[in-house]
Amino acid sequence: MARLTPIAIPSGVQVTITGQDVSVKGAKGTMNHKVHPSVKLEVKDNEVVFTPAERLGAVMHAGTTRALMRNMLQGVHKGFEKKLELVGVGYRAAAQGNKLNLTLGFSHPVNYAVPAGITIETPTQTEILIKGVNKHVVGQVAADIRAFRPPEPYKGKGVKYAGEQITLKEAKKK
Repeated sequence: MARLTPIAIPSGVQVTITGQDVSVKGAKGTMNHKVHPSVKLEVKDNEVVFTPAERLGAVMHAGTTRALMRNMLQGVHKGFEKKLELVGVGYRAAAQGNKLNLTLGFSHPVNYAVPAGITIETPTQTEILIKGVNKHVVGQVAADIRAFRPPEPYKGKGVKYAGEQITLKEAKKK
């Protein structure tokens, strides 16, 4: 059975493997993950080496396990971030402690409770910067905030990801 490409452990990051439990500790924080039994992990020469325990493990779990480990190592070393932009007259965002206050053209302000392990900054009133160690949680928080007012196709107003291209539709002709 073939081994997957090992992942180099960045300096300042500590990987602890106990059975199927993996703990990664770095400057940004700590992450834990339980690896599927069909994949074996070990640390050799400052690298995490993956070996499938059975044939099914190579097909179904080894690639996923490798991707999750790579994300864990990058998260505790550098962290992840997503940037959102507010487009629209009067659309504003303000981070206050563990809450994000949004004014999105509704009759009421939207208050979003920030989950643990995530920090939200608002460099300007129309930009939201989401930072965290866990790539999945950072992406989910960005998707949740975007879901309050997704960009509409006629004027492009709403909450969008930075760099996202909104294809505008042509208005109805008389």
